[in-house]
Amino acid sequence: MLSYVVRRFIVFLGTLLAASLVVFIVLEVLPGDPALLMLGLEARDETLNALREQMGLNHPAPLRYMLWLGELLRGQLGTSYTYGVPVSELISQRIEITGPLALMAFLLSTVLAIPLGMFAATRRNHFGDYGVMAFSQAGMSIPNFWLGILLVLVFAVTLGWVPSGGFPGWEAGPGPAFAALALPAIALGLPEAAILARVTRSAVLETIGQDYVRTARAKGVRERRILVRHVLRNALIPMMTILGLQLAILLAGSIVIENVFFLPGLGRLVYQAVIQRDLIVVRDVVVLLVGLVVFMSFLVDIAYAVIDPRPKAETA
Repeated sequence: MLSYVVRRFIVFLGTLLAASLVVFIVLEVLPGDPALLMLGLEARDETLNALREQMGLNHPAPLRYMLWLGELLRGQLGTSYTYGVPVSELISQRIEITGPLALMAFLLSTVLAIPLGMFAATRRNHFGDYGVMAFSQAGMSIPNFWLGILLVLVFAVTLGWVPSGGFPGWEAGPGPAFAALALPAIALGLPEAAILARVTRSAVLETIGQDYVRTARAKGVRERRILVRHVLRNALIPMMTILGLQLAILLAGSIVIENVFFLPGLGRLVYQAVIQRDLIVVRDVVVLLVGLVVFMSFLVDIAYAVIDPRPKAETA
């Protein structure tokens, strides 16, 4: 088990290093001078030179990458040219909105999708199964930003139950704050719930036909107990990949939703940085989001080793 964890951790570090290199190279191959791109053609020479010095553009590209990587390892990110504050401070402020939003969407999708997937699997080729599959197909087909606009029109504009956008701040109290995050969480979580429901159905169908399930039924074990203790527990193994990566995907996928609902979160920060050509913020936040996805993939591998004994047996 320990050797398996160590090997997966080495793979995690290698993937993270490769991802940071790709992000750096992509920004390096942008045409023109990055400082000139950020400041515009009318920028003065002394201003351009100061920004080049701040970004380290006077060093060779390999040295700039090593210096930037060292700053990442120390947790000392660059300073935003637009806002004039460290990027780490911007991230810590914006993650207070994006983190709860992604967590709410994750909980919504999980609580909704797993029961629906099990319901469809236990009623295969019946009306309930067709209904869940129709929901899954619709959820995967509808873009989340379009769903968000529909939710605003119905629940904010027509019914007036929740605000249509913006964020009052956590200092206003949990009630107004969570009310502002409700529609974005639904718009972000329903498409993921559709995907997870289909995966759950397939995993349960594969598990429900195993010999140990038939044996449990022959012994007179109640159907609900069979589904919870035997079917769902073993079906979680193939579902673990979707569940593990879902939270990281929701964090990265908040860019569009936060702009639809005008939420000052991490996704809107990336969008504004792109519009304002603040490459320092774009570089650091993109690496953070990629790192979250890679880290969640590492946790999924460890969860496999805990739930399924086969990876541990292979490392023996």
